[in-house]
Amino acid sequence: MPTSRIAFARLYGFIDAAYLGDRDPMELTRAMIDGGVDIIQVRAKEFTHAQRVGLTSAVLGAAFRFHVPVIVNDDIATAFETGADGVHLGQEDWAAIPRDQRTERLAHMRIVGISTHSLEQALAAERDGANYIGVGPVFATDTKPGATPVGLELISQVKERVSVPFFAIGGINLESIDQVLEAGATRVAVVSAILKAPDARQAAAALKERLDAHAVSEN
Repeated sequence: MPTSRIAFARLYGFIDAAYLGDRDPMELTRAMIDGGVDIIQVRAKEFTHAQRVGLTSAVLGAAFRFHVPVIVNDDIATAFETGADGVHLGQEDWAAIPRDQRTERLAHMRIVGISTHSLEQALAAERDGANYIGVGPVFATDTKPGATPVGLELISQVKERVSVPFFAIGGINLESIDQVLEAGATRVAVVSAILKAPDARQAAAALKERLDAHAVSEN
């Protein structure tokens, strides 16, 4: 089941329309999975609904045979229409759904992820039933240019207090990933360090190697 795969996922990748360019999303998805990406989020904020459905369908077509879960950023309708595994919601999007409507609105979502930027938000997301949470942005990132970095300390706090799987996100690359792992993260979500690399497969593989090495050293 997709939710059980979250527990074992360590590298969260993205097909972000802002970084896609003229690349084929199916080929890019396959390259990232070949490099070790365990879960993929489709992010296409500037796309129309129809374009988002088309992009998500392409990613699903490439990821399905590898049993890699596909999550849609913010758009519950697209996730439902395409049969994606779930949806990822930011704090504002989550808060915009009335509490008494959440069960109904998310009834068909096998996986629900929520972005968090503080320990309080992380604890609240866990109480609200999130299958996983994102914690960040850990460092400054062009993906979220206006967001204030939460720093490494929040990772340590979430590690101690939150039981739901969490992915550290925000400015994480091959140079900074060791700091993030040492702070207590075991899972990372990476956008630009993979999508802006000359070779997405190699970039993902290098990050996954660090994650695997850290997992071995912890055991």
